[in-house]
Amino acid sequence: MPRWKAGRLDAYQLDTRTIIVRDPLPETTTPKGIALYARVSPQGQKADLDRQVERLKTYAASRGYQVTKIVQEIASGMNDTRPKLLKLLTDPQIGKIVVEHRDRLTRFGFVSIDQLFAMQGRSLEVMFPTDTKHDLVDDFIAVMTSMAGRIYGRRHAKERAEKIKQCVETTFILSGRLIRINMILSTSVGR
Repeated sequence: MPRWKAGRLDAYQLDTRTIIVRDPLPETTTPKGIALYARVSPQGQKADLDRQVERLKTYAASRGYQVTKIVQEIASGMNDTRPKLLKLLTDPQIGKIVVEHRDRLTRFGFVSIDQLFAMQGRSLEVMFPTDTKHDLVDDFIAVMTSMAGRIYGRRHAKERAEKIKQCVETTFILSGRLIRINMILSTSVGR
Protein backbone atom coordinates (compact mmCIF):
# COMPACT_ATOMS: atom_id res chain seq x y z
CA MET A 1 0.00 0.00 0.00
CA PRO A 2 1.39 3.45 -0.90
CA ARG A 3 2.48 5.67 2.01
CA TRP A 4 -0.07 8.37 1.21
CA LYS A 5 -2.94 5.85 1.36
CA ALA A 6 -1.65 4.46 4.63
CA GLY A 7 -1.91 7.95 6.15
CA ARG A 8 1.81 8.43 6.65
CA LEU A 9 1.81 11.37 4.22
CA ASP A 10 -0.65 14.24 4.05
CA ALA A 11 -1.76 13.62 0.44
CA TYR A 12 -4.76 13.09 -1.81
CA GLN A 13 -5.36 11.85 -5.35
CA LEU A 14 -7.10 13.81 -8.11
CA ASP A 15 -9.47 12.25 -10.68
CA THR A 16 -6.56 12.39 -13.12
CA ARG A 17 -4.70 9.97 -10.77
CA THR A 18 -2.24 12.72 -9.84
CA ILE A 19 -1.20 12.50 -6.22
CA ILE A 20 -0.88 15.83 -4.41
CA VAL A 21 1.35 15.79 -1.34
CA ARG A 22 0.90 18.74 1.02
CA ASP A 23 3.93 20.31 2.64
CA PRO A 24 4.03 19.44 6.30
CA LEU A 25 3.15 22.35 8.55
CA PRO A 26 6.04 23.52 10.65
CA GLU A 27 5.63 22.44 14.23
CA THR A 28 4.92 25.46 16.33
CA THR A 29 5.20 25.49 20.04
CA THR A 30 2.58 27.43 21.89
CA PRO A 31 4.14 29.96 24.25
CA LYS A 32 3.65 28.85 27.84
CA GLY A 33 4.75 31.87 29.86
CA ILE A 34 2.24 33.88 31.86
CA ALA A 35 2.83 37.57 32.51
CA LEU A 36 1.09 39.98 34.85
CA TYR A 37 0.83 43.57 33.63
CA ALA A 38 0.03 46.45 35.99
CA ARG A 39 -0.10 50.13 35.07
CA VAL A 40 -0.99 53.41 36.73
CA SER A 41 -0.99 56.84 35.13
CA PRO A 42 0.60 59.45 37.38
CA GLN A 43 3.84 59.08 39.29
CA GLY A 44 2.05 59.67 42.61
CA GLN A 45 0.16 56.37 42.38
CA LYS A 46 3.13 54.07 43.06
CA ALA A 47 1.32 52.60 46.08
CA ASP A 48 -1.70 51.83 43.85
CA LEU A 49 0.65 50.08 41.42
CA ASP A 50 2.00 47.86 44.20
CA ARG A 51 -1.54 46.98 45.35
CA GLN A 52 -2.53 46.20 41.75
CA VAL A 53 0.41 43.81 41.42
CA GLU A 54 -0.56 42.07 44.67
CA ARG A 55 -4.14 41.60 43.44
CA LEU A 56 -2.82 40.17 40.16
CA LYS A 57 -0.52 37.77 42.04
CA THR A 58 -3.41 36.58 44.21
CA TYR A 59 -5.59 36.07 41.15
CA ALA A 60 -2.87 34.15 39.31
CA ALA A 61 -2.22 31.94 42.33
CA SER A 62 -5.94 31.17 42.67
CA ARG A 63 -5.96 30.02 39.03
CA GLY A 64 -2.83 27.92 39.49
CA TYR A 65 -0.79 29.99 37.04
CA GLN A 66 2.99 29.80 37.10
CA VAL A 67 3.85 33.45 36.52
CA THR A 68 7.06 33.93 34.54
CA LYS A 69 7.08 37.73 34.31
CA ILE A 70 5.61 40.69 36.20
CA VAL A 71 5.64 44.02 34.41
CA GLN A 72 4.88 47.30 36.20
CA GLU A 73 4.60 50.57 34.34
CA ILE A 74 3.82 54.16 35.20
CA ALA A 75 2.42 55.71 32.02
CA SER A 76 -0.77 57.01 30.46
CA GLY A 77 -3.12 54.48 28.91
CA MET A 78 -3.43 56.82 25.95
CA ASN A 79 0.30 56.53 25.26
CA ASP A 80 0.95 53.98 22.51
CA THR A 81 4.72 53.96 23.01
CA ARG A 82 5.00 52.41 26.47
CA PRO A 83 8.33 50.56 26.24
CA LYS A 84 7.60 47.90 28.87
CA LEU A 85 4.24 47.04 27.32
CA LEU A 86 5.66 46.89 23.81
CA LYS A 87 8.44 44.58 24.98
CA LEU A 88 5.89 42.35 26.72
CA LEU A 89 3.57 42.20 23.70
CA THR A 90 6.42 41.10 21.43
CA ASP A 91 7.92 38.55 23.82
CA PRO A 92 7.46 35.16 22.08
CA GLN A 93 7.81 33.27 25.37
CA ILE A 94 4.65 34.82 26.84
CA GLY A 95 1.45 32.92 26.06
CA LYS A 96 -0.93 34.81 28.33
CA ILE A 97 -1.02 38.32 29.75
CA VAL A 98 -3.23 38.93 32.77
CA VAL A 99 -4.46 42.45 33.57
CA GLU A 100 -6.81 43.76 36.24
CA HIS A 101 -9.02 45.84 33.93
CA ARG A 102 -9.02 46.27 30.15
CA ASP A 103 -7.96 49.90 30.45
CA ARG A 104 -4.82 48.91 32.34
CA LEU A 105 -3.53 47.42 29.07
CA THR A 106 -4.89 50.07 26.71
CA ARG A 107 -7.69 52.62 26.59
CA PHE A 108 -8.58 51.76 22.99
CA GLY A 109 -7.92 48.77 20.76
CA PHE A 110 -8.14 46.00 23.36
CA VAL A 111 -10.20 43.78 21.06
CA SER A 112 -7.65 44.19 18.24
CA ILE A 113 -4.76 43.18 20.50
CA ASP A 114 -6.81 40.23 21.77
CA GLN A 115 -7.50 39.06 18.19
CA LEU A 116 -3.85 39.32 17.20
CA PHE A 117 -2.88 37.30 20.27
CA ALA A 118 -5.49 34.65 19.43
CA MET A 119 -4.02 34.30 15.93
CA GLN A 120 -0.64 33.60 17.55
CA GLY A 121 -2.03 31.05 20.00
CA ARG A 122 -1.71 33.54 22.84
CA SER A 123 -4.36 35.21 25.01
CA LEU A 124 -5.25 38.15 27.20
CA GLU A 125 -7.10 37.60 30.45
CA VAL A 126 -8.90 40.33 32.38
CA MET A 127 -9.58 39.88 36.09
CA PHE A 128 -12.59 42.20 36.10
CA PRO A 129 -14.25 42.22 32.69
CA THR A 130 -16.60 45.03 31.75
CA ASP A 131 -19.90 45.41 33.55
CA THR A 132 -21.86 46.79 30.61
CA LYS A 133 -21.44 44.09 27.93
CA HIS A 134 -21.77 46.83 25.28
CA ASP A 135 -18.68 47.87 23.33
CA LEU A 136 -20.05 51.32 22.48
CA VAL A 137 -20.81 52.09 26.13
CA ASP A 138 -17.38 50.79 27.16
CA ASP A 139 -15.70 53.00 24.53
CA PHE A 140 -17.70 56.01 25.69
CA ILE A 141 -16.69 55.37 29.31
CA ALA A 142 -13.05 55.03 28.23
CA VAL A 143 -13.19 58.36 26.39
CA MET A 144 -14.86 60.13 29.32
CA THR A 145 -12.38 58.64 31.80
CA SER A 146 -9.48 59.71 29.64
CA MET A 147 -10.79 63.25 29.19
CA ALA A 148 -11.56 63.60 32.91
CA GLY A 149 -8.04 62.46 33.69
CA ARG A 150 -6.62 65.05 31.33
CA ILE A 151 -8.73 67.84 32.75
CA TYR A 152 -8.53 67.09 36.47
CA GLY A 153 -5.47 64.95 36.93
CA ARG A 154 -2.70 67.24 35.77
CA ARG A 155 0.36 67.98 37.85
CA HIS A 156 0.52 71.33 39.57
CA ALA A 157 -3.28 71.50 39.62
CA LYS A 158 -3.29 73.94 42.55
CA GLU A 159 -0.97 76.35 40.76
CA ARG A 160 -3.12 76.27 37.67
CA ALA A 161 -6.27 76.74 39.72
CA GLU A 162 -4.74 79.89 41.22
CA LYS A 163 -3.85 81.24 37.76
CA ILE A 164 -7.34 80.46 36.50
CA LYS A 165 -8.88 82.12 39.54
CA GLN A 166 -6.88 85.29 38.81
CA CYS A 167 -8.11 85.32 35.22
CA VAL A 168 -11.71 84.29 35.80
CA GLU A 169 -13.40 87.47 36.94
CA THR A 170 -13.60 90.00 34.16
CA THR A 171 -15.71 93.13 34.13
CA PHE A 172 -17.38 94.33 30.98
CA ILE A 173 -19.51 97.35 30.28
CA LEU A 174 -22.35 96.35 28.03
CA SER A 175 -25.09 98.81 27.00
CA GLY A 176 -24.21 101.16 29.83
CA ARG A 177 -24.45 98.45 32.51
CA LEU A 178 -21.70 96.92 34.57
CA ILE A 179 -21.84 93.16 34.13
CA ARG A 180 -19.62 90.67 35.90
CA ILE A 181 -18.91 87.53 33.88
CA ASN A 182 -17.31 84.43 35.28
CA MET A 183 -15.43 82.64 32.55
CA ILE A 184 -14.30 79.05 32.52
CA LEU A 185 -10.99 78.92 30.76
CA SER A 186 -9.66 75.95 28.86
CA THR A 187 -7.16 73.61 30.52
CA SER A 188 -4.42 75.11 28.40
CA VAL A 189 -4.13 78.08 30.78
CA GLY A 190 -0.93 77.92 32.76
CA ARG A 191 0.89 75.39 30.63
